[in-house]
Amino acid sequence: MTVRRNKTVEAYLDGHEEWRPLLERLRIILKECEVEETVKWGQPCYTHGGRNVAGIGAFKGFVSVWFFQGALLRDEHGVLVNAQEGKTKAMRQWRFQSVDEINEPLLRAYVKESVENQRQGREIKPQRKKPVEVPIELAEALAKHCDVGDRFNGLTPGKQREYAEYVAEAKREETRLRRLEKILPMIRAGFGLNDQYR
Repeated sequence: MTVRRNKTVEAYLDGHEEWRPLLERLRIILKECEVEETVKWGQPCYTHGGRNVAGIGAFKGFVSVWFFQGALLRDEHGVLVNAQEGKTKAMRQWRFQSVDEINEPLLRAYVKESVENQRQGREIKPQRKKPVEVPIELAEALAKHCDVGDRFNGLTPGKQREYAEYVAEAKREETRLRRLEKILPMIRAGFGLNDQYR
């Protein structure tokens, strides 16, 4: 599957015709707040002082405004959700399925609070992760193919972890071997497993 890397907000909207009215309304509201519009990871992103505040995105069953430091918001109305419970520490989403569901004054208040938190330097920093645990199959392949091993060692710990977990998560040996066959050329080329999504 090829992931679309949009360079403009308009290109992103063109790729989501079914959600376009909702995305456009959210975009208008965010642009009226004290943020600058840009594109990051192929999606509309809104920053203040060069730092990420919020973004909008279309999913299969909803559109969301996500707040990069949403866990710091008071959220007295309980509209925010953690899309990846147990993984995501700071980011929170507010989900919508129609334009009628948008509470504009409340959304503006959440963006304003996010900007203020950012001004005050309030943020939840990512926790330092434990060392990368390389599964035996991957370790053996890296030792056998020295050039791939050298490339792997040159990757960031995050990219190394993605590869290690990808192999380790496979339950069956043949699946692990298939995954190894797939990733060795990617490592040799210096790519991360999920670079196409970044």
